[in-house]
Amino acid sequence: MPETNHEITLDSALGEEAVLATYRRMFAALARDSGAVVDDPVLVDIAETLFAAFAEAGEEWLTHEQMRHACRAHPVELFENRLRVLRGLGAIREVFPKPNQLRYRASFTSVVGLMFIRRMMDDGGQSEMHRLLALEDLNVADPRTTMEEARASAQNLARAFRLWALELITLTGGTIEELREQAPKLWGTEEIARRAQSLHGTILNRWPDLDRTCTELRAAIYSYSDASRRAAGRLADSAGTTRNLTLLPAETWRTFAQTASKERLAAVLDGFVFDAPAPWHDPAAIVRAVDESPRPAPAQPTPPRSALPDPGPADSHDAGPAGLDRLASVAESALGGRSSARLEELLTADGEWVSARRLLADLVSIDLRSESPYRLRWSDGLTAAPGAEPAWLSHGVLERTGNDA
Repeated sequence: MPETNHEITLDSALGEEAVLATYRRMFAALARDSGAVVDDPVLVDIAETLFAAFAEAGEEWLTHEQMRHACRAHPVELFENRLRVLRGLGAIREVFPKPNQLRYRASFTSVVGLMFIRRMMDDGGQSEMHRLLALEDLNVADPRTTMEEARASAQNLARAFRLWALELITLTGGTIEELREQAPKLWGTEEIARRAQSLHGTILNRWPDLDRTCTELRAAIYSYSDASRRAAGRLADSAGTTRNLTLLPAETWRTFAQTASKERLAAVLDGFVFDAPAPWHDPAAIVRAVDESPRPAPAQPTPPRSALPDPGPADSHDAGPAGLDRLASVAESALGGRSSARLEELLTADGEWVSARRLLADLVSIDLRSESPYRLRWSDGLTAAPGAEPAWLSHGVLERTGNDA
């Protein structure tokens, strides 16, 4: 909060007056009088015409009559009011502060302010943001820049990006007409975000103690990027497939059709002349036109369904007793008359993986048959031999159970 109980000195009063004078000169071209901003663009045109005349005059300056000649396209009352305001705010001043001065000069600050305002009107402040980021990047890279100056720069940029993001969010949720009017604010947003992130990295690398300030700046940049993408997406959707933003959106047409009177809707066709329909057509011409008209290709018919009943999916495969007998013979051959045999010995007996794979598949199959008396008992052992075949083996036992054991 600003201090209100400090002692007012002559130096502080002069400093505040200098700041206020700079503000007045910068926005003098937009002032309707000494206490208000203009409400007519013609007043800004008068100021711009005067500044161009002063630039052409050079060191000879301009008199009141010469200024009036430069603005001869505008009414006298409008010119005199505009000149009075510009003189009152310091945008146009006497060459030398003495009585009966006849020649005047223009303030450089007012000219620069008008240039700034014109750029803001053209692209919504995009170019000024590019210039600001470029200047801030040079400032933080300067060895003479202090940490406090870098902190102030980061805080100002974070505040600007937050306010910018809030404005874009408001435009995204508002009417499409307002969003289209403010479309220049969406130009070059990716480049602005990239340069801002580069500036953030420079500040953080040079002054690690500003990590909290840089975090706020990074969050503001991301918020601005997200808001600009959402606004650009809605703007692109409103343009339709033509991507032509000069066309009125569908919402405007729908609103007009629902709210306009019959007279306004009928006025749309004013100035159009429609040919009356022909009272008679030759039947032969109608038949010929029908015969010559293109016909769409017939749709391909669907193949006919079979008249036979569909029993549905077949039952699961049943190997039957013949399959069980084969598996039992394989198991008996592996046991060799014993009641149990180690699985690792059976699989390595032939010395090659193809036979071992077949034998393992048969033994697992007969183990899964509940009616067979053969079972596989697996253990936790595992043998790994990279040079052998098979290269690894799980330990287990094949055994005969029940009355056949």
